[in-house]
Amino acid sequence: MNANASISAFPSTRSAKTSTSLIIKSSILNLFSSKTNQCIPKRSSVSLHVSSSSDGTHLIVEDDLHAFLRILPFDLRNRLVNDSKRGQLLEVILDLGRLPEARYQGEFGGKYLRSTEVSKEELEYAQNAVGEFGGDNRAGIEGTLHRISAIRSRKGAIVGLTCRVGRSVSGHIGMVYDLLHFGKSILFVGRPGVGKTTVMREIARVLSDEFHKRVVIIDTSNEIGGDGDIPHAAIGNARRMQVPEPSLQHRVMIEAVENHMPEVIIVDEIGTEAEAIACRSIAERGVMLIGTAHGEWLENIIKNPTLADLIGGVETVTLGDEEARARRCQKSILERKSPATFYFLIEMRERHYWVTHKSEKSVDMLLRGQNPMVEVRKRDDQFNVVIERWKTYDRHEI
Repeated sequence: MNANASISAFPSTRSAKTSTSLIIKSSILNLFSSKTNQCIPKRSSVSLHVSSSSDGTHLIVEDDLHAFLRILPFDLRNRLVNDSKRGQLLEVILDLGRLPEARYQGEFGGKYLRSTEVSKEELEYAQNAVGEFGGDNRAGIEGTLHRISAIRSRKGAIVGLTCRVGRSVSGHIGMVYDLLHFGKSILFVGRPGVGKTTVMREIARVLSDEFHKRVVIIDTSNEIGGDGDIPHAAIGNARRMQVPEPSLQHRVMIEAVENHMPEVIIVDEIGTEAEAIACRSIAERGVMLIGTAHGEWLENIIKNPTLADLIGGVETVTLGDEEARARRCQKSILERKSPATFYFLIEMRERHYWVTHKSEKSVDMLLRGQNPMVEVRKRDDQFNVVIERWKTYDRHEI
């Protein structure tokens, strides 16, 4: 499949028609296939949750929840292991002198787990149960995808922990599987907790195991490949390069290309100008990029001077009198400065509700004050992937 085939999914405004829907019929990740069984080791401590669509596609969630609970105080552990909503557990908050709190997916606010405050001894116990905290105040539990983030006092002592459950989700790839065939770079944006890192992890596995690509993950906080020297099985045969300090992420990105000949680079949380420049350098060498960036919508990236280069950058152009009259606009206008580093940009509104842009076309139209045409990708009640095409973009309504 070539890149031109994607044009039908993102028509120009001249050919806009009534919205249509396409249900993807695929059994990409069958629970009983040998490939899936290789990727999910069978361990008694691992919890598997399976949701099936009507076409045989399985959404498989592995959470290693028992390993997560072992770092918590004994009474909280017992409370959560018997919780009927433990499959939706998002994170546990332990702040010194405050009540411990659990937060769940799809719920606002949190739920207190007991009536007594967190003690210094309980924080020390949890701290000793996890790996060493890095310069970004993040640590993990070896062999799992869980992330523990610390809050420190002015003297450097840990006074709070955010214990986030890491889940390996197989079957989520159906939301983006068709776009991977184009071999074009994809940027994901969305608020924290919407599942960007989870999607990156499965894309790494599918590109390495099914597409047989040479995939290298730049894993700054060990969130994609998990804590420890041996990466989690959820990334398949993709290779993982760890980053000693978050500020060195851009250097490790370039090192990966120069030393290891990847066909695909996967990088989470692109957030600095140096990282944006590294992404452009990598893309110009013909390497496919899969990345995430801070922001909820495409407009956030356009207006962010640090990250705008990912979608081509923005510059002010002064038009001549005749050109301004022909365009019926002011003489000073905003235009895209260069080709976009990422061919596609996906806004992850919810875990199962995505808005897909062709970056350059959408940026150009937004800078002209027009609404571009996009694809809306979502799952229906039977977990089938539904693609709605010919949609006019409006971030306030979609």
